[in-house]
Order: sequence, then structure tokens, then C-alpha cells
Amino acid sequence: MLWLQRGFADLLSKSQIIKDLRSCNVVGVCVSASFSSWTLSPSDPHCQKMGLVEAPTVAASNGSGDAQKIKPANERSRFLEVYNQLKTELLADSKTFQFTPESRVWVEKMLDHTVPGGKLNRGISVPDSLRLLKERELTEEEYFLSSSLGWCVEWLQGYFLVEDDIMDHSVTRRGQPCWYKIPKVGMIAINDGIVLRNHIPQILKRHFKGMPYYTELLDIFNEVEYQTSLGQMLDLITTPEGEVDLSKYIMPTYIKIVQYKTAYYSFYLPVACALLMAGEKDEAKFEAAEKILVQMGTYFQVQDDYLDCYGDPAFIGKIGTDIEDTKCSWLVVQALQRASEDQKNVIKENYGKKDPSKVAIIKQLYKELNLEKVFEDYEQESYVALIAAIEQQESLPLQAVLKAFLGKIYKRQK
Repeated sequence: MLWLQRGFADLLSKSQIIKDLRSCNVVGVCVSASFSSWTLSPSDPHCQKMGLVEAPTVAASNGSGDAQKIKPANERSRFLEVYNQLKTELLADSKTFQFTPESRVWVEKMLDHTVPGGKLNRGISVPDSLRLLKERELTEEEYFLSSSLGWCVEWLQGYFLVEDDIMDHSVTRRGQPCWYKIPKVGMIAINDGIVLRNHIPQILKRHFKGMPYYTELLDIFNEVEYQTSLGQMLDLITTPEGEVDLSKYIMPTYIKIVQYKTAYYSFYLPVACALLMAGEKDEAKFEAAEKILVQMGTYFQVQDDYLDCYGDPAFIGKIGTDIEDTKCSWLVVQALQRASEDQKNVIKENYGKKDPSKVAIIKQLYKELNLEKVFEDYEQESYVALIAAIEQQESLPLQAVLKAFLGKIYKRQK
């Protein structure tokens, strides 16, 4: 274990997060609580450096009701074991629904394809954050419950991605075909997404109904889903397919899209779950965490937009299509702010076209406008601003949580 903590600490030292965490006197806790989120993909150089490998996914069940387990081979095994238990519970017959053998196999295949295949940063952040808030190791029950909430976040993510891939006509996701692209799935994936979303209240009811914060959990998952769906709507109506209205590509609109579509469920939701489990009742702490985490989520989405254009598809696990899909991306907004009238005409004539030559013209324009340097400056400025905001918080455990989140995304490459 010590060698892995040292490897993670070495990574964090490069981004100066360790230095900032020392100011909270929680370096040891944070490293042990957060390194697991980095050990997730065989293509990740950090994993290769540490000698870690991706857990293989075995075949689905034979319809008997006994779910096959995903066999993990590294530190995330404990988290994946919770997924295996939750999946088994959801695939069991109940008063609510009794499976046929075929439907049980279908749901299990769908779950294994859409829920646990990503980096799992959102989900693992719940037990990691609870550990930091409590400033001690978690009991077995605390770990299981916090991980169950983490998996609820991952289930929500799976639901969003299944539907988003259909709307965006995406081809790959997490290094494999999108679920709707799997033979015989097609538009059945729309209903599968709905099933994923409805698994969440089933998990919460089974494991949290007797908890004093049960109602708050239901409320926050419902509210965040509502915010995310409206963010998706804003994205879609701002950039309808086949139509380019450059007057809509402005920073205030972009900020609203990314905050509601990404920041709340990816950043605020995991921490809010941990705060509720920790027994936090101070609304001021929730509000402070929300403000900082939404800013952090905005920075994260800007990174995502940058990687969509400049990232290696083999490394980031998807083929970027923001230009073809007419997305209100941070890059095109920045380009329009800097472009001459002639360059704006180039954008209008080529943006949103599914022609590789036109995509190449847009990327060449980004190069002419030096947007890679613009992004590098933005990233550094965002880091400095976020650290300053975090260090204004009176609670050192909350500081540790927020800095751990920042440490996971600062200068990420995927």
C-alpha cells in the first residue's frame, strides 16, 4: 500500500496539490482516501507507471438470477464489490418486478456496459470525501453505504450518457461502442436509460429508507437530475443540428450550459452525499461547497471541450465530435471572441459540418488563434482562483475534500 501512496503523492506533487493539502494538515488522510480514483485504466500512464491493470468484465448471467461478478484486479476492487452486490439485488425478482430469463440477461449486460466502465471518479469520491470529512477510516457499514451512494451517482452518469450518445449520434464511449450501437440494442437504449435512472430510488429505498437524511437524498438526486436535463436542453436548443447561429455562441450561455449539464451532478452531488452521511446540517457549508464545486465543474468541462479537439481518442476513450455536432464549445466561443470578420465567416461556413475537411479547417483556425495557449492560461488562472476560494473555508476537512477533487482534475489528460 505504501508504494501506491507514494506513487500518488508523486503525481500530486507535480501539480502542487500536496503543498496545498499540507496547509490543512491532512496530507496522509487525503492521499490514502483519494489515490484509488487514479488507478482505473490500462491506457492511463499513471496506471502503467504503477503496474496496475483494468479489471476485466466477464460474461453476463445465464438468466438464473445469479449475477456474474466483475473481477477486479487492483485497489478499486472494494468499490466494485459494492457494485456487484447492488447489481445482484436489482436483478433479483421482487414484488415490483419479476424477470424473465431473457430480460435478466439483457439488464445485466446493459448494466455492465453502461455503469462501471468509466474512471469511476464521481462514485469513488463519495467514500473518499466521507473519509476526509470524518478524518478517519470508515467502518465497513459506512464504506458500503457511502459507496452505494457513489454508485447511485455512477448510475445517474450512465443514464445521462446513454441518452446523450443517442442525441449526439456518438460512436464510441469509454473506448467501446456506445450502448445504442451494440447489435440488437438500437433505440431500445432509450428505455434502458430510463431503467438506469429508476434503479437509483430502488437502491436508496433498500439501503437508506431508515436514515434521517433519506428524504434529503431523494431530493438532491431529483434536483440534480432536473438541473442536468435542463442543461442538456439548453445545449440542444442553443446548437440545433445543421444550424449555426453564431450570435448564440457567447460565454454567459456557455457557462449556464456547462454548470447545469455537468457541474452539479459530477462535482456537487458526490460531496453533498458525503456531507449528508457525515451528519452535516449547516446550510452554509453546503452552499460554500456548491459554489466552489460548480466553479470546479465549469473548469472540468472546459478541459473536456479542449480534449475533445486536442485529445488522443485512443487515450481519452472517445472520438471528439463537438465541431461536427455544432456544440457550443469553450473553444468556438473563445474563437469567436478573437476572430476577425473573415475568420468568423470561416467558422460559419465550416462549423457543424460532418465533413472531415471542414473539421480540419476549424482546427486550423483554432491554431491560428493560438487557443492552446489561451487554454493553458485559463487552466492556471482557474487553479489559482479555486485554491484561494477553498482556503477561505473554515472547515479543514471540507478544504481537504475540495482540494482532493481539484487534485484529480488539474492538468488531466483524459
